[in-house]
Amino acid sequence: MSETATEAAERVHVTRSRAKPGGTAADAEGAVPFRRARKPPWLKVPAPGGPTYRRLKAEIGGEGLHTVCEEANCPNVGECWERGTATFMILGDVCTRRCGFCNVKTGVPTWNDPLEPLRVANQVKRMGLRHAVVTSVDRDDLPDYGASAFVGTIRSIRMQAPGCKVEVLTPDFRGQEMPLAKVIHERPDVFNHNVETVPRLYPKARRGSKFMRSARVLKMAKEMGGEGVVTKSGLMVGLGESFEEMVETFEILRDHKVQVLTVGQYLRPTENHLPVVRYWHPEEFEALEKAAYELGFESVASGPLVRSSYHADQNLPERVRDVA
Repeated sequence: MSETATEAAERVHVTRSRAKPGGTAADAEGAVPFRRARKPPWLKVPAPGGPTYRRLKAEIGGEGLHTVCEEANCPNVGECWERGTATFMILGDVCTRRCGFCNVKTGVPTWNDPLEPLRVANQVKRMGLRHAVVTSVDRDDLPDYGASAFVGTIRSIRMQAPGCKVEVLTPDFRGQEMPLAKVIHERPDVFNHNVETVPRLYPKARRGSKFMRSARVLKMAKEMGGEGVVTKSGLMVGLGESFEEMVETFEILRDHKVQVLTVGQYLRPTENHLPVVRYWHPEEFEALEKAAYELGFESVASGPLVRSSYHADQNLPERVRDVA
């Protein structure tokens, strides 16, 4: 029997009800093979290429800046850039950790640009942003894990664009209090740290990270920042978690003082990344959103294409969003 015929004989075809379509060919373990993955219709978006997108791509690239929109292959890059918003990624584009779902390069970072915070702030001013998101790769090679770069970027944006809200999406700083305290001292409007997935899946999805360490970072950020800092976290579905596990994870985050939550569908970047176990239906995202609000979150964005920084200016508690 030929190799192709053998693969066809061994393939398990997974289907879903008419009410929840989106089934696709899966392997014996229930995962969707990369080469045969067919995304359900609710995950299809137009390819980026509008005039604003092209202009911003040229400007950001010309400044030598990085965006998580490009590095992580975000499906919303076209929409967000056409709206004139972007998420800046500081400290280079090489990460010291190797998460099984992430498309950012892994290796030994060499990026060290003391003028990067100012260049980011200049771009924020040029774009006329009202809400800027600043994130970074993990930099476990640096003494303060990159906290000083966040400090410099927040300060620079405050000077160059004083009317712009600043949201930081940080690494876990290895759970150390001092790097975190340096960032919170600058009073970012939103402190975001994504736990990404349920605790059970950390060993395979987030090597080098610990769920409870991340949860404690979020709690410490709120305790340090008080009412002046909104805490936020995000998760993906599609890696093999159950609905019940997701809700249990929401409960842990609420216990650790998280106010804003985002939930989106994991999309496999390449065949070298973790496979998609299944695509969740929009109705399931609605159920997750309802469960999160019942637990007391102040703002929840849950949907197939939701990402942590997607419409970040809108996914805030109402009392914060309405402040000019």
